[in-house]
This record gives sequence, structure tokens and C-alpha cells, in this order.
Amino acid sequence: MSNVAGRHVVLGVSGGIASYKACVVARRLTEGGATVDVVMTAAATEFVRPLVFEALTGRPVGTSLWEAGRALEHIRLGRAPDLIVVAPATAHLIARAAQGLADDVLTSILVARRSPLLLCPAMNDQMYAHPETRKNLATLQSRGVHLLGPAVGPLACGEGEGPGRMVEPEEIVAHVERLVRSAAPFAGRRVVVTAGPTREAIDPVRVVTNRSSGRMGYALARAAWLRGADVTLISGPSALPLPIGVDVVRVETTADLRAAVDGVLPDADVLLMAAAPADYRPSKALDAKAPRAGGAMALALEPTEDVLLATAGRRKKGAVMVGFALETGDAPAKAREKLARKRLDLVVANDASEPGAGPEVPTNRVTIVWADGEIELPLQGKDLVAEAILDRVATLLTAHG
Repeated sequence: MSNVAGRHVVLGVSGGIASYKACVVARRLTEGGATVDVVMTAAATEFVRPLVFEALTGRPVGTSLWEAGRALEHIRLGRAPDLIVVAPATAHLIARAAQGLADDVLTSILVARRSPLLLCPAMNDQMYAHPETRKNLATLQSRGVHLLGPAVGPLACGEGEGPGRMVEPEEIVAHVERLVRSAAPFAGRRVVVTAGPTREAIDPVRVVTNRSSGRMGYALARAAWLRGADVTLISGPSALPLPIGVDVVRVETTADLRAAVDGVLPDADVLLMAAAPADYRPSKALDAKAPRAGGAMALALEPTEDVLLATAGRRKKGAVMVGFALETGDAPAKAREKLARKRLDLVVANDASEPGAGPEVPTNRVTIVWADGEIELPLQGKDLVAEAILDRVATLLTAHG
């Protein structure tokens, strides 16, 4: 949540049952260090009392154009914030915003605004499907308004599932983080991240794999998306929650990983190969489970293909290529050899034997190596390691133009 620290966000709340979710949004942004000014329509106050938002944000809540001492508040709140968010945005609020009406404090702010605007629609699915609603949303998008949702799920009316639910607060907060952060030089860039292990079948039950959890790759994917990139995450088996906003491709084997990377490589401005593909696979997988009662099993292994090396000669011109070297002993030296052999821009090296670093833990200590330099980072969370790696990638993107 450091992305919202010191930022000013206006949170508009219109009158829908999803208003209660806006309380969570206000709380999360405030906890992250943002200044949050909540502005409510009259209908919204029928669902949630303004006192609730005041308690959550520690700031007065705007509910009327006629409040004493706040005559020009709608002008200030339209121009001052880093971002305006309306959640929920009902069909009625969307229609008034599209027509440029300014008949209450929230719509007056929207007319007076100079700040970016994020609308989170929430309504019955039939209201969302209505031609005028779709026309109004298209009009707002044509003016540069950002739309998030609606989601598909059970509707408050009890008529089943359909598009109309407001997206969850965590997703709204993530999009706020992305919109208030400077996107240069990642805006419009296609970033591909690989993560997690691959698994090679011994038989229908057993596999050859490794200890990778996918944490490093998932942290990189989330951080790149928050910086404004369009991100594809190619993930081996992992129990981690998927990063918000990221396109995900699931793979199982190293051959699957190769095929997935090949499919996105022509458009990739950045390739971050944080996955730990299985280096070996059984020479022949068994069609049926080998019974333990059969005694000792001899397993012949053969090397899998080097996916990153296979990309050489087919990479997009000017793309930044980042490899990872999980070693045991003298990781930086081995990283330099990999840097040259695989024609990479960066290699992120770490020692798997160091306590608190490597796979299956939330922290890491890495050395980032490039052609004429390196930097050793302290032991820290993988989210912070991801930021440091992307800082170096940003320098290369800027240099490449």
C-alpha cells in the first residue's frame, strides 16, 4: 500500500446496496497512508450513515452543496485530488455524469474535476444491459474515464447471477494504487513473467519437480502491473492467489512453459524468467502407477530444454531480458556466466543454501548482475526485491527508448 501513501483520493459513494463495500475501500486507502475525502449522494446516506465514513477516514464527509462553510468544496475536491473514485456508481449516477449534470455535491465535483476518474458500476444486470446505460458508459470512456467492472456474480435482487455486481474492494484498491503511481516507463509495455516450478510425470501419480513456490514471480507480476505495464504471468503449479489485473497462463511441464513463452515472446518488451523449470524429466513416463510393493525403482532422467536460452534470436528488438540464477555457492560468478551465455540484460542471483533466502520463504537476498556492474541487496521481502529488480529494468527501458 506504499503506492497510496501521501496521495489524496476523493471517494464518491452513490445509492446502491454495494455502498457497504465502499467502507472497506475507505478503510484500506486510509490505512495505506492516503488522505480520503468521502462524498455521498443523498441516496447513499440511506444505506450507510456519513458518520461511518468519518470514523473510518478521520475526515468530514460531504453530503450537500448547502453545508455551511463548504460553499466551494466541490471545486476544490474536483481539482485537488490525485484521483476520484466512485464506488458504487449506480445507473442513475452514471447517467447524470454522462449528461454533465451538477445537481448535488458529487456530480458537481465530477463536472468541476481536473483529476482522473475511476467509476465502479454496480446495478441490476438488466439495468446494466439497458441501451442507455451502455451508451452512457461509452460516453464516459470516450472522455477518458476509467471503468472497473462490473463483476459477474449473485445479484442483490435474488434473480440469480449476471454482470452488475461491484468489484470487490481489494480490486478497487489495487486499481487506485496503479492509477496514482507514475507509469513511466512501463505504461503500454508488455511484460511477461514466468513463475513457479514445472512438473514432469513419472507416472499418473508421481512427478519430478522442485521447491519453487512462485512467490518471486508473482511479486514481480504484481509490481509490474502496478507500474502501468500490461502483464502476462506464466505460472507453473502454485497455491498463491493470482495478482489482480494480470493475465495468467497456467502450465505444467517445461515443454508447456516453452510453448507459452514462445506464444508471447514476439510482443514482450520485458521477459522476467523467474520460474524454476524442472531441469530433468523421466526418459519414459509410465502409463500406470508403479506399485511400491514392486520394490526399488530405478529412474532414468534426461535434461529438459533450456527455455530461456531457446529465446535467443527470436526476441523483440530492444526487449529487456532478465534471468534468475538460484545456486549453491558463488552465485554472482555463476550469474555472470549465465548473463553472457544466454545473452541477457540482467541476472538475479541468490544462494539457495542461505537461511531466509531462496524457495519456499517470503524473503530473499539477491545480487543483480549486469554487463558492467552489480548490486547486492539485503535480506528483505520478495515484494521489495521485485521493486528493486524493476527499478533496474526501468533504467534499461529508458536507455533502450
